[in-house]
Amino acid sequence: MSVLPPVGRLRWTDVPAPLRTRLEIALGSSVVDVVTPAGGFGHQLAAALRLASGRRVFVKAAPDDDPLTDANVHEANVLDVLPPGAPAPELLGIHRAAGWTAVVIAHLDGPHPDLSPASGDAGQTWALLDKLTSSPAPAAYTAAVVGTPSGAAGLHGWDVLRADPPGDLGPDVRHRLHELAELEAAWPGLAHGDRIVHGDLRADNMVRDHDRGVTFVDWAHATTGPACIDAVSLAPQLVLAGHTPKDITRLLDRHPATATDPLASTAFLAALTGHWHRNARRPAPPGAPGLRAYQHRAATAGMALLALRLN
Repeated sequence: MSVLPPVGRLRWTDVPAPLRTRLEIALGSSVVDVVTPAGGFGHQLAAALRLASGRRVFVKAAPDDDPLTDANVHEANVLDVLPPGAPAPELLGIHRAAGWTAVVIAHLDGPHPDLSPASGDAGQTWALLDKLTSSPAPAAYTAAVVGTPSGAAGLHGWDVLRADPPGDLGPDVRHRLHELAELEAAWPGLAHGDRIVHGDLRADNMVRDHDRGVTFVDWAHATTGPACIDAVSLAPQLVLAGHTPKDITRLLDRHPATATDPLASTAFLAALTGHWHRNARRPAPPGAPGLRAYQHRAATAGMALLALRLN
């Protein structure tokens, strides 16, 4: 059996034997190979299992007292009620034993999408966001996420940076601190809505499945909110993938998810970029050594977009 985890991930062999046995019984075959894809910042088991039958499934697992277990179960509840045609994998089951919980999801066969300008994956992703947010979330989805706080609504950072500007803050950002903090302060009042929100959309939270095309995974932060959240979250990722800030700004100006409420879109971009700028300067959390470097890159890309929207 081969296990290839990134730093900090739980391994299949960390899962208690009773839960591993329960999963093999439920899946009708023994596990013969385990591969943990690269990417992501969580520490729970997140692995593709190959069974003796030849079938493959994806499993997330952690101890019941680990906060990520609640997130995994939330994701399972969301996958169970997303509308037909939503770009998400199928939930196969939730299993518990020995103080651990495992969520089993259909395996997607393919790489992360290529969001560069030369690829068609970015265009497909924007089309999926348009379809996903073009109408209110169905009642079953809304019921599944009710009471789940929106992580996007609480994002901030410019307020902290304005109060005590760090020495490495560039002049292009420093002279806008007051304006950025005001935009960020407006965001919580604009963060409410009735659309499906994935809540953590990045290339490593998507798979270009050979049959289904681009599919969104890792729905642990799903909630409801304005249509702009996922589109704005994706925009800096496209800049990091090689698109010019001008091209992405024009796309935000005309995409239905963001064009219908430009103030909310700009305020959220300000809050998200402030969050990245503030957190990139903090110590790396255990088990996520690449997080701060990613936040620094994302903050730079987000600020390039903000500068164009504010000029």
